[in-house]
Amino acid sequence: MARSDAVRRATGRGRDEWFALLDEWPAARRPYRETADWLTGKHDVSRWWAQKLIVEYQEARGVRPHGVRPNGTFEVSTSKTVAVPVERLFDAFVDTRLRKKWLTEGRMSLRTSQLNRSARFDWEGGPTRVNVDFAGKGRSKSTVAMAHARLANVDEAETTKALWKQRLSELKSFLES
Repeated sequence: MARSDAVRRATGRGRDEWFALLDEWPAARRPYRETADWLTGKHDVSRWWAQKLIVEYQEARGVRPHGVRPNGTFEVSTSKTVAVPVERLFDAFVDTRLRKKWLTEGRMSLRTSQLNRSARFDWEGGPTRVNVDFAGKGRSKSTVAMAHARLANVDEAETTKALWKQRLSELKSFLES
């Protein structure tokens, strides 16, 4: 959740003020797109902040479960900092041989990548996607932040989040050993 002071700096109002305004409008009964258009058009909120406010508002009001996307699918995310250069971390994802050493469950097929910055995968040949971003934190430390998208339901999201937390811990052990 974005800090309220960050919301205020970016939009001119705090989260509680936005939520009261959205309640008054009433956004909880309106489609996502209509609410986004209202925030960006009438209130001059950027698309990014409109999306952030709508998701947080809908989750707070029980309109949408945590992690569900506007299209009804779920997305989970996690991250891990590893004591290796970003190049090694990136290779551990995009090199199939290396990936099999720490990702023992599931198969990923590389769709696209930007060297040492990001990689996008299909998961198990199905409808879900794995989006991975990499950031160097000096010469010998880097962070991987990933999201597994297009999950069908909350149970699949919870299982998938647990899997990725475990696998990223295994990746850290593998790379740091």
